[in-house]
Amino acid sequence: MVRVVKQISLAGIAVLLLPVTVLVATSAAQTVKSDIQKMKGWQSCSSCAGKGGTGPVASFSMTQFQSSPSLSGASSRQHINPSKPYSNALWWKQLGAKNSASHFIYHVYFYLRTPSYAQALEFDVNQSNGSHKFIFGTQCNIKGGRVFDVYDPAGHAWRHTGIACHAPSAYKWHHLTWELYRSSTRVYYVSVTLDGVKHYVNRSYLARSSSTKEINVAFQMDADKYMHTYDTWIDKISLKYW
Repeated sequence: MVRVVKQISLAGIAVLLLPVTVLVATSAAQTVKSDIQKMKGWQSCSSCAGKGGTGPVASFSMTQFQSSPSLSGASSRQHINPSKPYSNALWWKQLGAKNSASHFIYHVYFYLRTPSYAQALEFDVNQSNGSHKFIFGTQCNIKGGRVFDVYDPAGHAWRHTGIACHAPSAYKWHHLTWELYRSSTRVYYVSVTLDGVKHYVNRSYLARSSSTKEINVAFQMDADKYMHTYDTWIDKISLKYW
């Protein structure tokens, strides 16, 4: 479980004053989904990934089971070819529902050859338990602040964390881990670890109402104002939850 030591509210945003302690549950209580990039049934869209779900459309594709570049021998190549500035491409994989789950650890490895072409890279976990939708939206905001952003579900807005996230090195695998938690009505961004460097985020926001029941992971590529075409390879995606 996650234990919050103290919390205050500034301008409607809950800020944790001390680091959150992550306690690992027993293995019998955990669900682990591994190599999610290999799974069938990924869904995708372009316009729905934009602001208000009606953004500009881009051409995009997902090609699974890539042997190179790869860590597992079966990475997935995500491609975006923008038709307008700041268009996006979003992919997500439904993993079933587990309404009791409240803790999540999301691992993903990613690789780019032209990282300077990316506006942002988004890595998400979403859960709905029949009463609330818990959107754990995160992004490396490469050109919009060079920081990690997290999503405020009820506020429908991205919030800067102040944690640096510059353009990742080209031709190199990068390992990203997010530790996440929810209460009955709120999402908590506990920590982010990029290439072995961990930062505590300690942000909390209200969830949205929803009658859906689901858990999914998502990856999004954002195009810049120059409409650069680029690719991202993703590999060894896993989600642990309990």
